[in-house]
Amino acid sequence: MTSFQLDVSLRKKLQHRHHGFTLDVAFSASARRIVIQGSSGAGKSMTLRALAGLVAPDEGKIVLNDDILFDSAAGISMSSQERQVSYLFQDYALFPHLTVRQNVAFSLTKGLFNPARNAWREETDYWLDKMHMSAYAGRYPEQLSGGQKQRVALARALASRPRLLLLDEPFAALDTHLRQHLRQEISQLQSQLQFPLILVTHDPSDVEIFGDLVLHVHNGSIRERETV
Repeated sequence: MTSFQLDVSLRKKLQHRHHGFTLDVAFSASARRIVIQGSSGAGKSMTLRALAGLVAPDEGKIVLNDDILFDSAAGISMSSQERQVSYLFQDYALFPHLTVRQNVAFSLTKGLFNPARNAWREETDYWLDKMHMSAYAGRYPEQLSGGQKQRVALARALASRPRLLLLDEPFAALDTHLRQHLRQEISQLQSQLQFPLILVTHDPSDVEIFGDLVLHVHNGSIRERETV
């Protein structure tokens, strides 16, 4: 198993209509399960988006396994594709006009062309099998339940073999039973494949399952750090 190291120092100032907000987070981690916990508006999701390359910090540095993803002083800012970091959105962001298999294959294609219905069949079938979604490969997102959509989104996120998986409140929209079930599934999958993940949540149950390292965020800054 290869080692994992993430070093982050980020600062970004936002100006809203009534008040300003400054994200100012810094941490180093080698744990493969990291939880960022905090209340709504604390800066959790913005931190994930900055790591993924979806938000550009005003200043700072992100280093993943000795590769500099972002360094404001050196003028380095890798694109989200170059970073090899997968981001699982809260609403799953599946393409409604693509089948389940095509949605997963999309992360394996280059450019903006939609993959053919049987594109990357061997690789996509591997991940659909891992997520127990093989029987739904030809269906469209509107034909799936919330839990099934999440499984497809996770298969798509992992199919590109990312160096880091980012999960933004992944269980918040699910009912209690399904939430517990998918927590265990993702936990088992991570233990089996050993991919590093960062999970954003306000739910103590997520912390209990995934919190090898827990970063407590309040008002844009990490106020407490604990190792389980």
